[in-house]
Amino acid sequence: MPKTIETTVYRLHELSDAAKEKARAWYREGAFDYDWYDAVYEDFRQIAEILGVRLKTRTIRLMGGGSRQEPCIWFRGFWSQGDGACWEGVYSYQKGASAEIRSYAPQDTTLHGIADALQTVQRRNFYQLRAEAIHRGHYHHEYCMAISVKRESPIWQEMTPDAEEIIIEALRDLARWLYRQLEREYEYLSSDEAVDETITANGYTFTKSGCRFG
Repeated sequence: MPKTIETTVYRLHELSDAAKEKARAWYREGAFDYDWYDAVYEDFRQIAEILGVRLKTRTIRLMGGGSRQEPCIWFRGFWSQGDGACWEGVYSYQKGASAEIRSYAPQDTTLHGIADALQTVQRRNFYQLRAEAIHRGHYHHEYCMAISVKRESPIWQEMTPDAEEIIIEALRDLARWLYRQLEREYEYLSSDEAVDETITANGYTFTKSGCRFG
């Protein structure tokens, strides 16, 4: 025979501190089952374009039968040694990159340094350097990027001795930069402040102990 059971439910702000922590833990457990990193990826795509990097894309099949193109970016984090980010793409000289990156991200000295390093080594090689980065292996960090560098000289001039190393390090620095942005975004979205805001906005309710109700 069916019974009617009455339960008192609470909003987050009405819970004890211990119950709030339990409620936050419930939210965090399933909070990242969506593409929370999309905004970081979009920012990275714009930055890569400014620097002269054309990201490769891959086809993602959708459940409805369609497909979409996504940039070849991968990451793993943020709690184990060896975590990081990597990408696939082709780099070539982009005129005005140092000035444009300062306009786009005026406070980001890391990006300024990457742009300046690329500009300097390109100048030494008459702006003829080109590089390709591809992902290798099962991990996702900057050292999983196999980067080949060549000089497209019409008279077969060799690269300056330091050119390959500088290009490779700059492109890996770009992957490191991306990972730091992803880590910051993850830390923000999982912070108590952001979690509390989302729980409150969605009107979630809990039992007195902090268990999700309904």
